[in-house]
Amino acid sequence: MADVSFAIPEHFLLALKLTQDRLADEIRLAAAMKLHEIGRLSSGAAAEFAGIPKPVFLSRLADYGIPTFRMTPEELADDLAHA
Repeated sequence: MADVSFAIPEHFLLALKLTQDRLADEIRLAAAMKLHEIGRLSSGAAAEFAGIPKPVFLSRLADYGIPTFRMTPEELADDLAHA
């Protein structure tokens, strides 16, 4: 496992009312969300990256304004036609 670290000024922790560990969790989740949104990680891989179960990850997508499913209307119609 690789460790990635960077410095966060203390006043951000105070402003956000977060502990260092909680902020790290939020940053990891936000990164996982963005990497999933841009197609770099599947939902399963992004959930693993965030350190949360996949169903929890999927339920949190809306909190970040990310659609759970990215199908065009045509893709959805085709999918339903072949279900």
